[in-house]
Amino acid sequence: MWQSARISLRALRVNMLRTTLAVLGIVIGVGAVIAMVAVGSGAEARVAEQIQSLGSNLIMVRPGSVVASGVRLGAGTQLRITEDDAEAIQSELDAVEAASAFRDRTVQIVYGALNWATRVNGVAAEYLDVRDWPLAAGRPIAPEDVRGAARVALLGQTTVENLFPYTDPVGEIIRLANVPFTVIGVLGPKGQSTWGQDQDDTVLIPLSTGNQTVFGTTRSGPRRIDGIVIKIRPGEDMTEAESAIRDLLRQRHRLRPDQEDTFWVRNLSDVLRTQEEASRVMTYLLAAIASVSLFVGGIGIMNIMLVSVTERTREIGLRMAVGARSRHILAQFLVEAITLSLVGGVLGVAAGLAASWAIGYLAEWRVLVPPEAIALAVAFAAAVGIFFGFYPARKASLLDPIEALRYE
Repeated sequence: MWQSARISLRALRVNMLRTTLAVLGIVIGVGAVIAMVAVGSGAEARVAEQIQSLGSNLIMVRPGSVVASGVRLGAGTQLRITEDDAEAIQSELDAVEAASAFRDRTVQIVYGALNWATRVNGVAAEYLDVRDWPLAAGRPIAPEDVRGAARVALLGQTTVENLFPYTDPVGEIIRLANVPFTVIGVLGPKGQSTWGQDQDDTVLIPLSTGNQTVFGTTRSGPRRIDGIVIKIRPGEDMTEAESAIRDLLRQRHRLRPDQEDTFWVRNLSDVLRTQEEASRVMTYLLAAIASVSLFVGGIGIMNIMLVSVTERTREIGLRMAVGARSRHILAQFLVEAITLSLVGGVLGVAAGLAASWAIGYLAEWRVLVPPEAIALAVAFAAAVGIFFGFYPARKASLLDPIEALRYE
């Protein structure tokens, strides 16, 4: 076997140009597979980060739409969700770990000579726990801050960058809607949400404080809110929890069976996981398309090997005449095909990694190269060599020694 390998490598070195052209198809194929898998895996990883940034096992409740003179005015116009609904969801449903009511509005924030327009969210003390949102500095909003309507605020990273580029914001005074607030903490980075919103461009204040100073009281009542974010306990079925929340709210709002919901409930984790699955399908599709070039490279190897068999017919006949068996000839040509594929595979890995880096750098696209993708691409290249090299090798091993020696 080792002797066959030496003969095969010597034969490949004789025609370097032909060998290089045969290898090139495999290099392009393996490189394309790795680059496409890297792009798709990067998209999957990005979606997974967005799922994590929203908060684990998250369900959101928002007001529904109101109908006026036969016209549906859109989501959020039916302001019937209250703080009492949030408290009932947390206390009455075993599957719920925590729930936080919230209100939000875009407000101009002022600090010294600097100002910045951002989204101000009035929240309950449980909000950070529901969103799995850590602090980078300071302390969270405490229950006593909510009960006492304290004028305190937590700043997101983007807000800090625009108002406090060179200063530690904790302990500083900012003005929201011309009302002074003390900064008690800085939120950890969350990044962009799946719908493109910068989650770090925000300010959190106690909901009670916001009702008194920033948002004002709605016509629907002093405890009306813009929505509820709900964290479900680990291990609980999200679909069942979503159904239980809907049933509880319909009961509290005294809706008849034939009436539509006056709110909507969304399982955000399911929505994002659907996007993750779509990204995974895209990865498979890209890899499958790129794999076509591997088959093209394999056909190139088959053509080269068939030409090689024809050119070396007399050599094959001579080897058989001095005692070589058919299996030796078969092994020799198979080794040549596999060597071409493996060399192409290794060079293709380098090309794929370089292409992935270039895509990430030039297109500013998140790329991720899984180690198993590299191993799979090289193994697939070797399999292509065996598959497309077997026919020429088999043809060579079945030559009649006498006819081969007579070949001109």
